[in-house]
Amino acid sequence: LPGIAKPDIRHLLRRGGVKRTSGLMYQETRGALKIFLSQLIRDAVAYTDHRPIDHRATLSAKNGVCGLHHPGKTLYGFGI
Repeated sequence: LPGIAKPDIRHLLRRGGVKRTSGLMYQETRGALKIFLSQLIRDAVAYTDHRPIDHRATLSAKNGVCGLHHPGKTLYGFGI
């Protein structure tokens, strides 16, 4: 994920409560984000594909929330 720049990662880390980061943290964070996002997208696509009611090819926010809910990570504020 080369599109995620250092300031973006620094912003995420600061929101998590980190004050100082080493240079190696940026590559580790990119690797962890890549794994997390690929699993999230895989679960959201699987949720969309297995809906017998409507055969659609567009992912919605609800599919992303359900993809997060599958491994036990609940996202609040979406009414599901």
